[in-house]
Amino acid sequence: MGSPIKDKNSQVSFLKQRLNMFLDVLDAIEPEETELEDIDRLIEMIDDLETKCREFNNREE
Repeated sequence: MGSPIKDKNSQVSFLKQRLNMFLDVLDAIEPEETELEDIDRLIEMIDDLETKCREFNNREE
């Protein structure tokens, strides 16, 4: 793992990148071919984003 991101601008940039990755995955999914594992992975990605938001929110500058 890398060092913690403490700068607010870097935190926002990180979250934007992760959200864009999520959106790319979501756009690539074919509804007719989607399996439960795919949905579970999407939920996991959202949970990870939520965890990161909480982490960043609780860090002191």
